[in-house]
Amino acid sequence: MRIGLGYDVHQYAVERELWLGGILIPYDKGLLGHSDADVLIHALCDALLGAAALRDIGYHFPDTKGNEYEGIDSKILLKKTIALLREAGYELCNCDCTVCAQQPKLSPYIEQMRQCLANTMAVDISQVSVKATTTEHLGFVGREEGIAAYAVALITKNNQTEPTTND
Repeated sequence: MRIGLGYDVHQYAVERELWLGGILIPYDKGLLGHSDADVLIHALCDALLGAAALRDIGYHFPDTKGNEYEGIDSKILLKKTIALLREAGYELCNCDCTVCAQQPKLSPYIEQMRQCLANTMAVDISQVSVKATTTEHLGFVGREEGIAAYAVALITKNNQTEPTTND
C-alpha cells in the first residue's frame, strides 16, 4: 500500500463558473485557472500521482502546451490520472478530500461530488470521502479570495506486492 497527499489552491474570478468535485456549484464567482480550475479534482490528481510516484498534475497536464488543456473539464484529467495509475499497476483503495472555502456553503453538494468522483474514477462511492470546511475568516480563504483543497489517496498494487530489486 502507498499513500499520496495532494494540495491545490485557486483564486476567485468573476465571469467564471465554480466547479468543485466535478459539480457545477451556483455562485457569483468561479475559480481562475488554465483548465476549469476544479481545485478539488486537482488536489485529488496530485494525491493519486504522488502515491504512485508519478510526479504531479503539472508534469502530466502542463499549462504551457498552448491550448491543449485550456478550459478542459478536470474530470478528463482525473480519468487520465486514473489511467496512468492503473497502467503503473495500482488501484485506489480510498481517498479523503477536504475543500476549504468560506463561501459558498458546500454541504448540499457533498454527496453529488462523491458520486461524480467515484463515477469518474470507476470506483465505489464508499471509496471516496469529501468534506468541506471554512477557515473561520482567517487567511486568503477566510477573506474569500479563493479556495484550497487537500486530498489523501491510498493505493495498492494490483497484484498486492511491491516490486523488488535485485542487489
